[in-house]
Amino acid sequence: MKRASELDSLLASYDEAYDRAAWHGPNLKASLRRLTEDEAAWRPSPRRHNVWELAMHAAYWKYAVRRRLTGGKRGGFSERGSNWFARPAPGRSLREDLRLLENEHRLLRGVIAGLPASRLSRTLPGTRHTVRRMVWGVAAHDIYHAGQIRLLRSLRRTA
Repeated sequence: MKRASELDSLLASYDEAYDRAAWHGPNLKASLRRLTEDEAAWRPSPRRHNVWELAMHAAYWKYAVRRRLTGGKRGGFSERGSNWFARPAPGRSLREDLRLLENEHRLLRGVIAGLPASRLSRTLPGTRHTVRRMVWGVAAHDIYHAGQIRLLRSLRRTA
């Protein structure tokens, strides 16, 4: 039996956190499945994030990690701003934003898959984090927000 490389393990974790079967329950993509715009826009209280904003936040951080891994310049994300994006927003649909999340996931996956194993322990410029830590981190980020989304969806049903 072939032993999985560290890069294979990182990719498997990244995939499991977003769209592959996971031992921990629904991943990020599954947590967003069959979501309506009304459900996505619901807030548990006025100054709390909604599911839609969490999805955009995840898309942004996939972009940010990809930019850091490739040495890209800031400002390439499709929306103005960073980190949190108020939703709903004029001229934006939930489906459009979920496609953006899917695309950012796919683009980052391609970058991760193309990494040489020798680069995993390198510290990324401008950070104290290694490539390995950034990839593990973005996978954990998806899982964390998948849990928040499941909770928000459950709270909305009981509100």
